Amino acid sequence: MKFLRTEDNRFEGLQDYDFAPQYLTVGQGAAALRMHYVDEGPRQAAPVLMLHGEPTWSYLYRHMIPLFSAAGHRAVAPDLIGFGRSDKPTQRSDYSYQSHVDWLADWLVQMDLQGITLICQDWGGLLGLRLLAMMPDRFARLVVANTALPTGDQPMSEAFKSWRAYSQAADPFNAGRIVYGGTISKLTEAEVAAYNAPFPDESYLAGARQFPMLVPDNPEDPAAQPNRDAWQVLKGLDLPVLTAFGAEDKVMAGIDGVFQKLMPGAAGQPHVLFPNAGHFLQEDVGPELARKTLAFIADT
Repeated sequence: MKFLRTEDNRFEGLQDYDFAPQYLTVGQGAAALRMHYVDEGPRQAAPVLMLHGEPTWSYLYRHMIPLFSAAGHRAVAPDLIGFGRSDKPTQRSDYSYQSHVDWLADWLVQMDLQGITLICQDWGGLLGLRLLAMMPDRFARLVVANTALPTGDQPMSEAFKSWRAYSQAADPFNAGRIVYGGTISKLTEAEVAAYNAPFPDESYLAGARQFPMLVPDNPEDPAAQPNRDAWQVLKGLDLPVLTAFGAEDKVMAGIDGVFQKLMPGAAGQPHVLFPNAGHFLQEDVGPELARKTLAFIADT
């Protein structure tokens, strides 16, 4: 498998992101890849696992990580393969929904995390919820933030179709501007540049280009049945579930209600719909989301 590794100097001097890089190898042999993650706070503490999505990286959680570690939790945020400081296979055919699940599961098992509070947003949910269904004993509670677990049995929204078409046609594909467009508070030019840092040119963008095409959009999609199977597990779990969505996210509008209805542990929880937050709510209300999560941990 051919891959690229973004030079370290691309990540130097990023404001509010001075975490020491950590790495693990996922996959084996010729398919082995280096996966980057942030790991702050006491190693013996129960972890808060933060999973990003498209087209972001662990930089997305820079305002939340210090709040969790300061509160005595272990704050862990990996970069998915193809993103951030992780290796980036150059062929779009190297990326599949299942390959992302496998890479992340390999990393999680090697980390041997237990008692996890999972915060998942965007593709962080499409992947993290599969991990939860695979290894439920590792997880203590779940925070669902602007994400879903689609099975292809329902039609995609026009908003998602528009995004998917844009993601394939955009030239250049400007990750920072995409994040800018999904926020209410808006990013600075330095923050836009930080989201573009992992992608020096188009050759590094295979994963970011491919992700929108991997969302199951029909019942026969390769990921459709595995996601249905995952839902069967999730609907039987009793771990506490909190939904925390940005009200201005048009693509994910109403999906928080699906989790509240289908997951038993969501009953009676203090779900929140942030009125001044978009799809990337970590940018708009990151500290507030962290505080909600800390209260959720304390109450459960």
